[in-house]
Amino acid sequence: MIDKAVGTPRLRILLGTEIAIGPGKADLLDAIARSGSISAAAREMNMSYRRAWLLVDTMNRCFRSPLVEAAKGGSGGGGARITELGLDVLARYRAMEVKAAASVADEMRAFTRLLSANRK
Repeated sequence: MIDKAVGTPRLRILLGTEIAIGPGKADLLDAIARSGSISAAAREMNMSYRRAWLLVDTMNRCFRSPLVEAAKGGSGGGGARITELGLDVLARYRAMEVKAAASVADEMRAFTRLLSANRK
């Protein structure tokens, strides 16, 4: 189990200079999977639709095929879905987060003692 009071490492996977996936993008994928919509996911995460779309676009460009497929709006409305690759990437990323946190838990506890108590 991850001790949130101690702090956790924040894992980011880079492709060149772009973040292919990180904690915020993983949370966005989760929100899209729940809501079936990029705009609803953006609202849930208190971000603009444009910001959410740019994050999705970056992820889609960084991987061999899209992680999110969007449907155009219209009379039936639009929507978005996480692809099989997107679900696989998300599951692997979440597993890596757990492994990374567990592997540095002792060091994080020691490191946390060095941080200022006045910061939140």
